Amino acid sequence: MKHRDLSEADPEVYEALNNEIERQESDSLEMIASENFVPRQVLQAQGSVMTNKYAEGYPGNRYYAGCEYHDRVENLARERACELFGADHANVQPHSGSTANFGILSKFVGKGNKVLGPVLSHGGHLSHGHDVNFSGDLFDFGTYCINRDTERFEKADVMEAAREADPEMIITGFSAYPREFDFEMFREVADEVDATLMADIAHISGLVAAGEHQQPFPHCDIVTTTTHKSIRGARGGMILSKEEHAEKVDKSVFPYSQGGPLMHQIAAKAVSFREAQRPEFDDYAAQIKRNAKALAEGLQEKGLRLVSGGTDNHMVLIDLRDEEITGKKGEALLEEIGIVSNKNSVPYDPESPMVTSGVRLGTPALTTRGMKETHLREIGEMIGERLKNPEDTGIKNRHDERVSELLESFPLYRNSEVEY
Repeated sequence: MKHRDLSEADPEVYEALNNEIERQESDSLEMIASENFVPRQVLQAQGSVMTNKYAEGYPGNRYYAGCEYHDRVENLARERACELFGADHANVQPHSGSTANFGILSKFVGKGNKVLGPVLSHGGHLSHGHDVNFSGDLFDFGTYCINRDTERFEKADVMEAAREADPEMIITGFSAYPREFDFEMFREVADEVDATLMADIAHISGLVAAGEHQQPFPHCDIVTTTTHKSIRGARGGMILSKEEHAEKVDKSVFPYSQGGPLMHQIAAKAVSFREAQRPEFDDYAAQIKRNAKALAEGLQEKGLRLVSGGTDNHMVLIDLRDEEITGKKGEALLEEIGIVSNKNSVPYDPESPMVTSGVRLGTPALTTRGMKETHLREIGEMIGERLKNPEDTGIKNRHDERVSELLESFPLYRNSEVEY
């Protein structure tokens, strides 16, 4: 076997990787709420020799020999995760948030049985019961909705849906909900119908870890999450639980829904969690929230309507139904000036999921770059001007130039050793 530099071994892939670094560094302001930038030490772990080894099973009980250091790394990841989230048990092997949800639903509910989850266009996720996903195909999902008047999840509405559905499990946690996730309220609902409560905190995990959001424990029985997004870590999934569910949680991942874990990914998760334990991460999470509020103020200053009127977390959701553009058009208009967002359904959306009436924006990635409130307020104002004046080329050119200036002022990997 000959070891060669990637530039020699595969110039096409090498070129694509370097182009992607340039895109992230200099081409666009990353404002997709589910995306972030990891530090170099996470990239190092994820690209490590841990990728060479099978380690089926769990630390101390593997199906293959030679797993001493893999056990060490996985135990570090589990211990750090429990400390960050106040959990009794952590399983860090899920390859993604969706596979974590699949394992839990399969083992704790069972095929064909009843679950209650949020409607997709009201902030839910595909794996919370949508019919194009395994969750809607294999399980009998009832749904609860955002209140039309408050545009928040209200206890009376969720309670009514729970009593009607009488589910074995209730899922809380959302991918497009700009307000606080009220785990205590959902616990009260779950107790009323004697249901297990599962929280999917994929979007807010970094805020939870830093104490900038209500904690899911002790209110929730099981918590699933991704390990990237606002926690700024290695891409993957994780399950947290109370001790009474630990054995069943582990069996839901291996051997039920996965085979060999991705140990290079778990090593990177361990590094991510160590970074999240540092005091600087608490400051970072607090800044994410301050930036989101400043972004909301900038958008509102230019006359855009926000779902629920603002934000309590890392994201805002623009409702474009009063404008003459769709979410799909809005996403394209922003990309033309170097702002990357995503079209997103709003509650009671008349448009299809591929068109939508909304645009979702998040602040974790720009906060990682070092931007503060003044910058996010300015960006909000630019977004407002662009969406309100889609045909004005003068505004477009001015914004394009300003985005380039901001990218130059807040380098990401430039002058570091992150290159291919």
